[in-house]
Amino acid sequence: MSKRTNKSYNLEFKQSSAKLAAESDLPVSQIAKDLGIHETTLYGWVKQYQPEKSLKAKTTIDVNEELKRLKKENTLLKLERDILKKAAAYFAKDIL
Repeated sequence: MSKRTNKSYNLEFKQSSAKLAAESDLPVSQIAKDLGIHETTLYGWVKQYQPEKSLKAKTTIDVNEELKRLKKENTLLKLERDILKKAAAYFAKDIL
């Protein structure tokens, strides 16, 4: 079994990493991987050093965009369903 080693990072690295995660369009998991740190560590640094630029604001925007996309998709699917219902009814008349 291998031993865990706790890495120590300097304050400048923590702050710049937190700023990068808070302001970047990339997912935090990708940024953490690129920096060679664990994802939860980076989330903690963002919360500690960038509380006013929390990732929640970016998540809210993403959720709103996702909601808009899903509403459009839902409308399209309802339209397709109605077309298929009409087609099924039309072909059912021919059989009976």
